Amino acid sequence: MVLIVDDNQENVFSLKTLLNLHKFDVDTANSGEEALKKILKNTYSLIILDVQMPDMDGFEVAEAVSGYSKSKDIPIIFLSAVNIHKKFITKGYASGGIDYVTKPFDPDILLLKIKTFYRLAEQTRRLQEMDRELRDEIEFRKRAESRLKDNVAELESILESIPQVAFTTDFDGNVEFVNQNWYQFSADRDKFPQCEEGDMCQYVKSAIRTQHQQVHEVKVKKLGLEAFRFYVLYLTPVQHHGIASKWVGILTDIHEQKIAAQLLEKRVQERTTELVRTNQKLEESNYELQQFAFIASHDLQEPLRKIQVFSNLLNEKYTPPSPQAQGYLEKINLSAERLRKLIADVLDYSNIKGETSFSIVDLNGVVERLLTDLEVVIKAKGASITAGPLPTLEVIPVQIRQVFQNLISNALKFARKDVPCQIEITAEYIADKAIDAPAVPDGDYCRIAVQDNGIGFSEDYAEKIFEIFQRLNTSERYEGTGIGLAIVKKVVDRHHGLIAARSIESLGTCFIMVFPVRQTKPVEALQQFTT
Repeated sequence: MVLIVDDNQENVFSLKTLLNLHKFDVDTANSGEEALKKILKNTYSLIILDVQMPDMDGFEVAEAVSGYSKSKDIPIIFLSAVNIHKKFITKGYASGGIDYVTKPFDPDILLLKIKTFYRLAEQTRRLQEMDRELRDEIEFRKRAESRLKDNVAELESILESIPQVAFTTDFDGNVEFVNQNWYQFSADRDKFPQCEEGDMCQYVKSAIRTQHQQVHEVKVKKLGLEAFRFYVLYLTPVQHHGIASKWVGILTDIHEQKIAAQLLEKRVQERTTELVRTNQKLEESNYELQQFAFIASHDLQEPLRKIQVFSNLLNEKYTPPSPQAQGYLEKINLSAERLRKLIADVLDYSNIKGETSFSIVDLNGVVERLLTDLEVVIKAKGASITAGPLPTLEVIPVQIRQVFQNLISNALKFARKDVPCQIEITAEYIADKAIDAPAVPDGDYCRIAVQDNGIGFSEDYAEKIFEIFQRLNTSERYEGTGIGLAIVKKVVDRHHGLIAARSIESLGTCFIMVFPVRQTKPVEALQQFTT
């Protein structure tokens, strides 16, 4: 920008118009004081200064401009029509001007001078900026180099204090520093310790190629010893502007840990082999136990049938028996019937693992067919059962029917007297495998609840009821073997699900089950659920 300083508005207007025509940015001042204020606030590349001005003439303004550090390098062209004597021209140059133009002047000549001085001023400013930037860069580099030296000294001090072997290399892999522990493995600073397999220098070059930290397990021996020991070699880059300028190597002794790990691994392998053999024996024992339970259950039923048949024959052939004999026969029949149910339930419990074939099953159909089969019992109890809508799940059909049959039969069995039995079966999708997971429309799991209004039980026994042969009520009050809920729990486990019971005494019980919508675990995993 060019500053024109003149108290004559006509001179200012004509000169400003000339410069504007040639694309110069122009600012003006009508006095020396105004010019000095603007010079302090703005940056100018050239000042055209009139000599003859009131209060403060051009020479005084030029001297003041030359005295400011900010403006001392701004070129000044004096322009005067009055003070054209040689002494005034000399004074103009002495006060800081670079040219003195007297009026009348040739506009073209003045314009050439303005362009020349303006260009020189801009070049000078750019050179000064470049010089300032270069000085700043030099100073920055000096400080960075000083910090780097401090950091390197600190790093070397740290490496010297650690118990491991430590060294540093330059970006080409040449060793620059080693701590005292290095000399336990190598007598020469430039020679890497001897490895049993491979070459430590090659590990360093590999790290330089990748420009990433590398960790290698190596076997190294100390000087004067024959045995190699296990070590871990850490090669870590020291980054500078994103480039690895140095590499730090740490050699850590892991021989004892390695030997212990190998011994542990050997023991784990031995233990695994032993467990495999044990599992095979358990599978054989479980199979034999299952066969025994099946045969025993089948063989036990034959004498039971004879007991029932002969009891009935005694009751029919020698009638009317004495009241005491009649009571004995009834007790025999009741005990035989309970034993028959117990044998049947034990057989069912032992055979749960027999079927492992999953299929897509509509639970609505399962429950509907089951209610048809239980129609007589439901009518006898005067029960009301509502179900659904229920989902389609991937289950073992026979076993899922067993679950609903046992839960519904349980609800019917433990109904309150003089209170109509009500059973409700509901289902909803949930996101997580958890009893209290929030419901979602397209979850991967399904929560099924079987709610009744029966006698209920104390929730202190909520876990106990799923154990085999566990009963909360005597067989005299409620018939049963104590196996039904154990069968339900086992089937739910085989379907990789969850089951829980919530109850309030005299108000009812709710059994809550969570099943995967689709089975993701292999069928072989089911074999672990054995008796």
